[in-house]
Amino acid sequence: METSNDTAKVLGALLLGAAVGGALGILFAPDKGSRTRKKMMMQGEDITDSMKEKFNDFLDNVKEEIEAVKEKANEYMDNGASKVDKHKVH
Repeated sequence: METSNDTAKVLGALLLGAAVGGALGILFAPDKGSRTRKKMMMQGEDITDSMKEKFNDFLDNVKEEIEAVKEKANEYMDNGASKVDKHKVH
């Protein structure tokens, strides 16, 4: 589970760096103010969509991890219950 946290942090940092770099590039580019604002809005929407996608992927991974833990816990419970049943005195 720790690697998914590390992956999420790295992806977040990369997206943040891309957003800041893109915004600075647009701000320093010689263009009309209205065009620059439009570019920034479009880039912001792209970044938002990308972050939503990454977040949904992260949630899917967490859900998969939770299901795997539940399955393992059920296996341990079933295994323990069968051992208890074997050792019960009738």
